[in-house]
Amino acid sequence: MNVFTRALCVMGLALGGLGTAHAGITINGTRVVYPADQREVSLSMVNDGTEARLIQAWVDAGDASERAESSKAPFLITPPMARVDPHKGQTLRIMYTGAAEPQDRETVFWLNILEIPPKPKAGAEGADNYMQLAVRSRMKLFYRPKGLPGTPDAAADQLSWRIVQQGNGYVAECTNNTAYNISFSDLTFKGAKQESSVTKGGMCPAKGTGTLPVTGTPDASNQLVVTVINDFGGFNEHEASYTR
Repeated sequence: MNVFTRALCVMGLALGGLGTAHAGITINGTRVVYPADQREVSLSMVNDGTEARLIQAWVDAGDASERAESSKAPFLITPPMARVDPHKGQTLRIMYTGAAEPQDRETVFWLNILEIPPKPKAGAEGADNYMQLAVRSRMKLFYRPKGLPGTPDAAADQLSWRIVQQGNGYVAECTNNTAYNISFSDLTFKGAKQESSVTKGGMCPAKGTGTLPVTGTPDASNQLVVTVINDFGGFNEHEASYTR
């Protein structure tokens, strides 16, 4: 599942017979893991469009309204802004600046990539009446201290679950005593029809608790099927018992 939050920001608007600029940048990843013992990590992307794109990149600490110029997250990105020509690539270098973060668990930040398309060329069809859209992709960046016990994959089986009825449906309350943030694409009750599964996503934070939507109806097995998103953006299915 593509877990990016994609926000559309209207950059320019003229009335009558509007044409629209479309996204062209493909990012090679859905999350970034930053091991604390690394000097930097990189993220690559390619412009699959037919026109050049301008990109701007920054990291925030969880406030989606925070922009590059006001970010207080302890990361530096090079280049912070770049032009990516058609069918060419660009690699971002992400460097941790050394601010104090908890060393007994992962900390979650967010990497933002804003893609700004070009204005139509003068004289081109629709050049006088167009809507220019900037596409913002937002993905999790996990700062992972050195020497954390266990592994992210094993951590998913160490969560505790409780099911609570909420209105006509149910939510799953998770307790995570591990050092790793566990991300999910979806949760279903075991035995629920596959087509009833609705991908909503969510995360159980390291050494914390979370509440996630779950589809289907509880049965006598008291089992959940949880689909975990791993470090590489792949999906691992786990079964877990729950209480009520």
